[in-house]
Amino acid sequence: MLKLLVHGANGHMGRILCGLIEADPAYALVGHIDASGGENCLGSLSEFTGDADMLVDFSHHSATQTLLNWAIARSMPVVLATTGQTDEEKSLIRNAAQQIPIFFSANMSPAVALLADMAAQAVRMFPKADVEIVERHHHRKLDVPSGTALMLARAIQAERPDSTLNVGRHENGRRDSNEIGIHSLRMGNEVGTHEIIIDTGTERLTLTHQAHDRALFAEGALKAADFLADKPAGLYDMQALLNDQNR
Repeated sequence: MLKLLVHGANGHMGRILCGLIEADPAYALVGHIDASGGENCLGSLSEFTGDADMLVDFSHHSATQTLLNWAIARSMPVVLATTGQTDEEKSLIRNAAQQIPIFFSANMSPAVALLADMAAQAVRMFPKADVEIVERHHHRKLDVPSGTALMLARAIQAERPDSTLNVGRHENGRRDSNEIGIHSLRMGNEVGTHEIIIDTGTERLTLTHQAHDRALFAEGALKAADFLADKPAGLYDMQALLNDQNR
């Protein structure tokens, strides 16, 4: 049984994750942590004195430094399920991963990692095709473009090292043959859709992932926790999880 401590337990995703943990006998929920406090919930990590195998974070990226310092002091693995980290926070994550196992991914969906693989394979097959990425999210989302769109673009850039990103094409819209276009739509309660369009001029391939329910990100966090449980110090992501499953 994997003993999990949830940070950000009162948030929308934190509550979903806690429900999944409590419903599955493979896990034990050993603590709720949230800055908002509340019944049966500690206000900070420093208040937790129990025993846990792993910390799963669904709070906010601004808590990154405090969270990592706490986990390092206890040699505790961490699943970081937050997004929007600054370059400085990403540097903190990389440095901390030299001491503890950390799972950090722009998207907690294994299917999105598979989509990135498929996109890389497609642009390898069609090296001169135009590539555009369209991402759609709810109107409350702050970051543009989404971290997932950037993750997909980087998977494509690994196959096209000389390519450049054109985020939100405007004014002169003439397309550079070497660019990867990224377009962000914000509307309603859209959970998240990412579409990769690969067009040769004579044919078009479209790869799409659509999230129907935010619960998928909590499910992905649990898959990440299972994967991380026996890993040494290092930085891991959904691609590493997929590679592990495909061995």
